[in-house]
Amino acid sequence: MSLIGEARAPVQPLPAERLSGAALRAAWDALVKGAGGKLRAREAAQHLGVSEGELIASLVGERASRLRTQGAQIVKDVPALGPVMALTRNEHCVHEKIGPYLDVSIQGAHGLVLGELIDLRLFPSRWHHTFAVVDETDPGPRRSLQIFDADGMAVHKIYQKPQTDTAAFDDLVSRWRAEDQSPVLVLRPVEPSQGDRADTEIDIERLRREWAALEDTHEFFGMLRGLAVGRLQALRLAGSDFARRVPAESLATVLEVVRDTGTPIMVFVGNAGCIQIHSGPVMNLKRLGPWFNVLDPTFNLHLREDAIASAWVVRKPTRDGDVTSLELFDAEGFCFTQLFGRRKPGKPELEPWRAVLAALPEGS
Repeated sequence: MSLIGEARAPVQPLPAERLSGAALRAAWDALVKGAGGKLRAREAAQHLGVSEGELIASLVGERASRLRTQGAQIVKDVPALGPVMALTRNEHCVHEKIGPYLDVSIQGAHGLVLGELIDLRLFPSRWHHTFAVVDETDPGPRRSLQIFDADGMAVHKIYQKPQTDTAAFDDLVSRWRAEDQSPVLVLRPVEPSQGDRADTEIDIERLRREWAALEDTHEFFGMLRGLAVGRLQALRLAGSDFARRVPAESLATVLEVVRDTGTPIMVFVGNAGCIQIHSGPVMNLKRLGPWFNVLDPTFNLHLREDAIASAWVVRKPTRDGDVTSLELFDAEGFCFTQLFGRRKPGKPELEPWRAVLAALPEGS
């Protein structure tokens, strides 16, 4: 499958004076107390004007430890933990899967986890800060590994579940513990990707020609780079035989149909450092305010429908026939979620999935 692009929200200038260390920890405690004890770290960080990574760093010495960060190499030790919960998110969507990390490989700029339940694509150059955290919960201590980019943005998190081997978890933390245990996180702004060139500079005929010659969906991202064309820009320019816009409400429609028909799908959610994939059916759908949710035993998805600026049905040729996806973009042109029919290499696309997307009306 094609990978979600690396675009991200524009980098915000870092304030000259920021709370950090003990001062940040005290401000966080006061904020949580004022919220009645129910406030996620990401929300608290936004309230306090810091990154989530800085907030987690402020726990070091109390209930967090810094771990050595060697790209994504730590993931090679995660299979020993047994079943855990993997969490990957971007600004608009949270993807959670429960299961073991299996078949892990880290090779230079890329990494893979290819278990039946936990399926990840890793980009180690964006794994800059790693922490082990222990949260006190009603059932007892909950361990986690939390990885952040250079600007303190969360890349990937791994949470203890009841079936997790806690002794193995503690052993991993001990072996990876860093010498530096400072509660202050030094940030480096991450440069945003360059904007698209003007449409008039794009060779549309070449775009269509190379698109038609694709033999694998993994070639799509390379094609975009080679042509120096943005993902959403390519969808707009390629023509309706390759990509057509559908209503922003299509996500709910598609998920409801595949639930009712039992059609297995693949759901991709990612950021610049990690892409997480669910493969299988979806069953329990629930809308809560702006969030559309999948709440299944081993898969949870939380997606802000109000972030969908445009939705597209995209067709990519492969050796096994056409592969069709639903792709969701925000107002900045970032593709934050992709849905495919479940398939394996060498197998054609599921006809029920293709029919679901073909039935979607035209959007505007």
